[in-house]
Amino acid sequence: MPAKDTYHNAVKNALLKDGWTITADPYFIKYEDAELYADLAAEKPLAAERQGQKIVVEIKSFIGRSLMYDFHGALGQYIVYRNLIQLTAPEYTLYLAIDDVVYKDFFKFNSIQLITDENQLLLIIVEMKKEEILQWIN
Repeated sequence: MPAKDTYHNAVKNALLKDGWTITADPYFIKYEDAELYADLAAEKPLAAERQGQKIVVEIKSFIGRSLMYDFHGALGQYIVYRNLIQLTAPEYTLYLAIDDVVYKDFFKFNSIQLITDENQLLLIIVEMKKEEILQWIN
């Protein structure tokens, strides 16, 4: 079982505050010879007559040796997880949860926005101290 990210509980609590139900902590991804763990899976009912939303959330703190180095790792992990989830559980949508400060100070760079757009990276921006979701970026 992988270690939990520094912001794991803050993101989990932010999702709960936003009306999500945590369905897996961690979420196990199994495809043939690959066994991986994303941080969380959650579900949010929309209405009794409609199908609810299902998400898998990978949480990244970006507190390593550099933001760019952490971004390389997070992007690669995101792409691998997304590809395997599309094959094994296509009803789920994968999101990367990050701190609002990292979003403002790094993800707003033109080069990073280009890469996130090209790779269709979905983000959840979380204010970690208040444990609140500030923005969903699709």
